[in-house]
Amino acid sequence: MDKKIGFIGCGKMAQAMIGGLIDSNLIERNNIIVSAKSNETLLKVKALYEIQTLQNNVELATKVDYLFLAVKPDLYPTIIDEIKDSISNHTVIITIAAGITLEGVEKSFGKEVKIIRTMPNTPSLVREGMSALCHNQIVTDSELNEVMAIFNSFGKCEIVNENLMDAIPAVSGSSPAYVYLMIEALADGAVLQGIPRKQAYNLAAQAVLGAAKMVLETELHPGELKDQVCTPGGATIEAIAELEKQGFRSSIIAAMERCTTKSSALGK
Repeated sequence: MDKKIGFIGCGKMAQAMIGGLIDSNLIERNNIIVSAKSNETLLKVKALYEIQTLQNNVELATKVDYLFLAVKPDLYPTIIDEIKDSISNHTVIITIAAGITLEGVEKSFGKEVKIIRTMPNTPSLVREGMSALCHNQIVTDSELNEVMAIFNSFGKCEIVNENLMDAIPAVSGSSPAYVYLMIEALADGAVLQGIPRKQAYNLAAQAVLGAAKMVLETELHPGELKDQVCTPGGATIEAIAELEKQGFRSSIIAAMERCTTKSSALGK
């Protein structure tokens, strides 16, 4: 892709996306530009990814075709106010923060501007990201396709209606954290049974990876795949019964509801 991509802010999420982009070879390193407040962050990113870095957000905004606003939700008004007079008509603004709406961004710019609202996740670093996207009406089909290519370069993406975007962090944006917690718990349980810690993490993580691939590649209902593992009177159905007794499913759903409520509040 012969376009310049900029990131204002370079925290963990931005770095995951940059790392995935570079590994995919979709874009040349010299076409990626990053700005950040901390010179320490810029030095680290420059050394790690060998990309261009700037401390001036306005200068960056004038140089790129696709501009990622990779800062916390509460910083969006400040950053947009800083760059709004430097954005050209062709620049596509891409948000990656929870709760930041298309309408809110448009109002902050005070003019018509191309916006794509997204919610990626950190597995983008290993090219297994899952991102959701929505956009305003002046984004062209070719621009949307190029942005989808960017997100697909480090995982997969889905176009969704904006009214569903606040629910996306709960199911894919934040959910890797739930899975890491589950992997840690599985490993702790294995260590309790005498399995060495490193082996326990390898066993648990690979099992989770394999289960996820089974859902994606077989396209069978997760319940059916679960049933295939549960032999009558066996050990697995004993474990499932205990998980149900402890409210395993309901605790996940409750956590997701809390996540969605918080995501919606972040943009206000």
